[in-house]
Amino acid sequence: MSTADRIARWMFTAYMVVFFAYLFMPLLVMSAATFNTSRFPTVTPWQGTTLKWFAELWADAAMWRAVWTSVVVAFFVVLVSLPVGTAAALLLTSLHARARGFFYALMVSPLLTPGVVVGISTLVLWRQLNVGGGTFLIVVAQSTFIICYVMLMVVARLQRFDRTQEEAALGLGASRVMVFRRIMLPYLKPSLIAAAFLAILQSVENYNTTLFVRGFETPLTVFIATKVRTGLTPAVNALALIMIVMTVLGAIAYEIARRRQAAAKDERS
Repeated sequence: MSTADRIARWMFTAYMVVFFAYLFMPLLVMSAATFNTSRFPTVTPWQGTTLKWFAELWADAAMWRAVWTSVVVAFFVVLVSLPVGTAAALLLTSLHARARGFFYALMVSPLLTPGVVVGISTLVLWRQLNVGGGTFLIVVAQSTFIICYVMLMVVARLQRFDRTQEEAALGLGASRVMVFRRIMLPYLKPSLIAAAFLAILQSVENYNTTLFVRGFETPLTVFIATKVRTGLTPAVNALALIMIVMTVLGAIAYEIARRRQAAAKDERS
């Protein structure tokens, strides 16, 4: 191996170490703070190891109400965003090339609009219809931009779709509903699952938009932001640690299932 190759390899290794440290060091520090007896979320000074913050988390009824509110909102956001985003993607890919650019820019514009603007405009509009803040308005406001994520992911999948399958099915007498259900939907399934998970994450972590339309509801992000001002405890870290573990285990389970499915497909072929 030449000197240039060794230098390039060393630089690549150093970059990857810095990259993953940048990503995971905050999570590791936060996780470690969960086990520190200090009343404040910190790892220095280390005052002792404890599990009491998990017990305090379990006893924090207000935090669990906030978690439940976020879960309910995320469920309805997925329920709205998935079909609407898929329909927008199907429409976009069926347009003529000249019109596609204009409608693409129009459809992704909510994604480029600041969350504060989306929240305030949603609140102003629905107040004219005598609808105040609450779960309904949170779902509406979040869906306006989360639909764009769904649309982009489905569009990326549709760009690799072989249209001859659709034409062949129509030529054999299948209806468009049957073509969509038997051909298009199975093909889009991976992107729809990924889009659903992305929609859940975007909904749960959203703060700027949710803050203006929440009314008397308190989703998790708003609850944590309030805790920061009034006195944050490591119980929040305990909840974050549980969510991280669940996310990692879910990703591992999905990858195992995907590899088994790929192996079974290879065996059949």
